[in-house]
Amino acid sequence: MGETPHYEEQYLSLMRRIWTEGIVQRDRTGVGTKALFGATMRFSLADDAVPLLTTKRVFWKTATREMLWFLTGNTNIRPLLQQKVRIWTDWPLDRYRRETGSDISQEDFEARIVDSAEFAAKWGDLGPVYGAQWVNWPRYLPVGEGLYQRADKGIDQVSALVESLKNNPGSRRHIIEGWNVAELDQMALPPCHKTYQFHVADGVLSCILFQRSCDLGLGFAFNAFSAALLTRMLAAVCGYQAGELIWQGGDVHLYLNHVDLVEAQLARIPMGAPKLKLLRTPGSIFDFVVEDFEVLDYAPQAHISAPVAV
Repeated sequence: MGETPHYEEQYLSLMRRIWTEGIVQRDRTGVGTKALFGATMRFSLADDAVPLLTTKRVFWKTATREMLWFLTGNTNIRPLLQQKVRIWTDWPLDRYRRETGSDISQEDFEARIVDSAEFAAKWGDLGPVYGAQWVNWPRYLPVGEGLYQRADKGIDQVSALVESLKNNPGSRRHIIEGWNVAELDQMALPPCHKTYQFHVADGVLSCILFQRSCDLGLGFAFNAFSAALLTRMLAAVCGYQAGELIWQGGDVHLYLNHVDLVEAQLARIPMGAPKLKLLRTPGSIFDFVVEDFEVLDYAPQAHISAPVAV
């Protein structure tokens, strides 16, 4: 009997397959990708296991801050930048440069967002992305014959999910959905990690995450950790153990300008078994803070940088 393969081997195998067999596509960004359609990976979350990539450093605290930001429903990058989280700046910065003709640096743009609430309100909002749909999906009330008005408070999918997990665990409707067709054109970027479905069996909570689009070289590492984090948070507040994260990708791709990243990563051997510890379980899914989480036994190889396609 051989040893069980390291959980990261399936990721590297998919990366290798796309790089060698993927179809070259001209994509929205103009950069170009190698891609395949339809992929699945499974990761155990039992005993505090977490699918952090070990063949490069993943900044898990940044991913945690992003997830907590999603849960607030906020869609402005200002709270992220106040925490030194810069992962969403590219899209507002690109819009600002296009609409004003300015060649402002990213550092100066971010400083203005942090320093001025008024500037942030005008230029830092991403539209109704992720958190807006998760906790405030718009609903419309009739105000006359054939007339509707948007309600002040939308649908809080996250709160509804917690209640259904607690009170109706056998349901097949434990879903958070981000793909609001009516509002896609208002979003800086339509949701990539669009659908989360949860399942309870014998007191164990598992999650399927479906991504319509996955940047395997850069985005996946965050997406997988974040989904595992959310599953652990939900399991804690609902009184379950965490079971498994099943990741599914639609268009799974590697950018053609990520050749250095891909070749460096494929040359590395995954090792180690990091653990994600929850140091505190608050009374609400919305009350977690970044200090509530700790990652142990994580000794990744060096970070590999690569450009983001906007």
